[in-house]
Amino acid sequence: MDLKLVKNLLDLISESEVNEVSIEEGDFKLKVKKTSDSPAQPVQYQMPQAQQPSQPAQPTASQSPAPSESEPEGEKQPDGEVVKSPIVGTFYEAASPDSDPFVKVGDKVSKGDTLCIIEAMKIMNEIDAEFSGTVEKVIVSDGQPVEFDQPLFIIKKA
Repeated sequence: MDLKLVKNLLDLISESEVNEVSIEEGDFKLKVKKTSDSPAQPVQYQMPQAQQPSQPAQPTASQSPAPSESEPEGEKQPDGEVVKSPIVGTFYEAASPDSDPFVKVGDKVSKGDTLCIIEAMKIMNEIDAEFSGTVEKVIVSDGQPVEFDQPLFIIKKA
């Protein structure tokens, strides 16, 4: 399926009253849901195995690297709630390359504050805090691809 066609379909869906659309064409499947009570909606898509780009797999929540691989021995994970990516895309810590990051470790955030942007199919999706607290850890680097449900931040609730 042509990506321009997918983008046009997404634009049409976003402008319409339709709340959910599911499209299947051969091995290609596209499911879009939109609701007004959630700040960011997941966009899920699957490409046939033969067409997927050959990239090293990014660890997801279920495939997290062993503690010895991701952090020095003796260093413990910060306490707090894990904020996960609601969509697949590219993580950006700031609105533009020359802007300050939305949040840094130690910043206090309120419910609704923008934490980051995830770009998916040339659409910039602001990811907002679902609760108030203090940023304990930023897990993802700027410009890094992220998977659905991948941990992005650890925030200690206020």
